[in-house]
Amino acid sequence: MEKLVSSWFSIRTIPEGYIFPPDIRPGKLIVPLCKTIPVIDLSMAEARDRNIIIKKVLNASQEFGFFQLINHGVSENLMDETMDLFKEFFDMPADDKASVYSDDPSHLRRLFTSSYNYGHEEHKQKKWPFAGYNGGQIGAKTSGIASRTYQQCS
Repeated sequence: MEKLVSSWFSIRTIPEGYIFPPDIRPGKLIVPLCKTIPVIDLSMAEARDRNIIIKKVLNASQEFGFFQLINHGVSENLMDETMDLFKEFFDMPADDKASVYSDDPSHLRRLFTSSYNYGHEEHKQKKWPFAGYNGGQIGAKTSGIASRTYQQCS
């Protein structure tokens, strides 16, 4: 299915619709250089003032754009099962993935690849996210792997 970025394994150049015109591209961003990314220990939120942790998350987000959480309470087993689920999903045939694809934001469960940059309507450049949305409980029509994982997380 050509709409899903995961099926673009053979492309050699970025599709034109994803390239922003020079006049609306970000300027020369100052990006801090560091040897490590910020690491935030969530267990500290129980022992200390939670506001300190909140400030660390905000600062890391603003200064670096990402961070690593440790001692977050999510079991290694659940993280491994979730990664297995992602791999299983992306290894599915394109037609199976296409069955949950939708550009319609009113669909409770959908898979989508791109959205338009509505801040620059005259250009209509697409963003490059690959995401899924599950707005409700898993129903009988949902694939078995997703149902099994969501039930374990509930």
